[in-house]
Amino acid sequence: MNVNTTPLIDGPAPSTASARTDGYHVVVDALKRNGVETIYGVVGIPVTDVARVAQAQGLRYIGFRHESDAGHAAAAAGFLTKRPGFCLTVSAPGFLNGLVALANATTNCFPMVQISGSSERHIVDLQRGDYEEMDQLAAAKPFVKAAFRVNRVTDIGLAIARAIRTASSGRPGGVYLDIPAAVLGEVIDADAAAASLRTVVDAAPEQSPSPAAVDRAVALLAGAERPLVVLGKGAAYAQADSTIRRFLEATGLPFLPMSMAKGLLPDTHPQSVAAARSMALRDADVVLLVGARLNWLLGHGEPPQWAPGVKFIQIDIDPGELDSNAPIAAPLVGDIASVMEALNERAQFIDAPFRWREQLGERRARNAESMAKRLAADSQPMRFYGALRAIRDVLRDRRDVYVVNEGANALDLARNVIDMSVPRHRLDSGTWGVMGVGMGYAIAAAVEGGGPVVAIEGDSAFGFSAMELETICRYRLPVVVVVLNNGGVYRGDGQNPVSPDPSPTTLMPAARHDRLIEAFGGTGYHVTTPAELGTALTEALTSGGPAVIDCVIDPTDGTESGHLTHLNPTGLAGTN
Repeated sequence: MNVNTTPLIDGPAPSTASARTDGYHVVVDALKRNGVETIYGVVGIPVTDVARVAQAQGLRYIGFRHESDAGHAAAAAGFLTKRPGFCLTVSAPGFLNGLVALANATTNCFPMVQISGSSERHIVDLQRGDYEEMDQLAAAKPFVKAAFRVNRVTDIGLAIARAIRTASSGRPGGVYLDIPAAVLGEVIDADAAAASLRTVVDAAPEQSPSPAAVDRAVALLAGAERPLVVLGKGAAYAQADSTIRRFLEATGLPFLPMSMAKGLLPDTHPQSVAAARSMALRDADVVLLVGARLNWLLGHGEPPQWAPGVKFIQIDIDPGELDSNAPIAAPLVGDIASVMEALNERAQFIDAPFRWREQLGERRARNAESMAKRLAADSQPMRFYGALRAIRDVLRDRRDVYVVNEGANALDLARNVIDMSVPRHRLDSGTWGVMGVGMGYAIAAAVEGGGPVVAIEGDSAFGFSAMELETICRYRLPVVVVVLNNGGVYRGDGQNPVSPDPSPTTLMPAARHDRLIEAFGGTGYHVTTPAELGTALTEALTSGGPAVIDCVIDPTDGTESGHLTHLNPTGLAGTN
């Protein structure tokens, strides 16, 4: 327990005979007790001194320009480390900004804890109009896995321990922790504070599947004519890389990685059918879902994306997820590492039929040839594929690089073009398809991973969090942002038929995003050809410093909503 021997926030220094401490120090001591090393946030009333004390006690505080970005960073930290990322915000509007990221973390099953200061309960509950008055606990509850409020400084240790376990265990998610200003400023005996701290032991215990469930799944896979394994980001989060790979290679089963599972096995692996995705989904008769959910990203498990009568085997820590869309023929309830170990013990009974693998291989080769032709085209002005080819060629020999990706066309095309060979090195907009995660995710990847980051951004998506370039420069993080700039939302050639105002999808085609980072001391590049882009990216990565590459794309290139045009209502959407 840290004993505060310097003056408390407004009070005199305590005597050594009766050492005292306060809520600010207790929060930090509780975090340190549980191995927290980094806090992401935006300071202000009443949490500024939490950040000051944390920094003084050896924790790293990364200060952002907007709470949503800080929250997205904390969520990404949770995904990358398998431990809750912590976000610190002020009350009311700051809390609400962070709540966007906390809700997104819950939807994506990332462990995250948001700690927010709040107004005093006796004023809030009588609606007396306190500074930033808001019932934050009630506001948070519908959007998070759990929400707690601390009313006594001696409960801070309990609250942080509960938040860590809740965020980590079962299906991971976001936890909100409300700490009123009076609790943070409360002064108590240091020994009593020390006694109140708790250490979380085994925050996410292993959970093994039943033998009968394993037998049922193995029997289905063994009898399948067209089996398929779908790897979701939950498989990457599990950090059971070698166990999953051993099972796939022992059985020969074809696998399809979802976008954030790319690199769990190299995308170039002969069993990967990412380049034959449509055929694999449409024709499979038995599908093993590993850390993947049958949500909209997988067509809810229904035709036409899937064959009628397809049978699903699903691994999930939460039984409530099973049968949420399509019926699950063989549920495997447990953590992914334990379930895959159990399947490995029976792997000798499973062998993917040769004809099915051959059919998928033929389609994969045909689609790869078609993709190669699109990538080889050198159009002027530059188009998305030409730019992505240049990025791919640079990153091919840089396995250490984390790739962050968001946008519409920028996202949909990049995940098909840029192969990954290392797990948990690709982060994108995830289950909700949220735009604006890019800079927060990039900062977390640089802080938690320590390696270089390339953020591939659509110009519209980049605008949501562009001010975090200052954060990247302030902390001298090795982040290179490539802005695929076609001057619009989806594309830049929209027309307003009735006034000089730009169309709803039109941005500034002449925008110079590279100059933004120059204002903060980083390096900017402005490129118009794939060759220039390749040179700039190589130079930026070699320098190891912050950089932005403004990559001018043909404004007519791009599709309404990327690959999601079918989700737009009928009418004017999709026309230009």
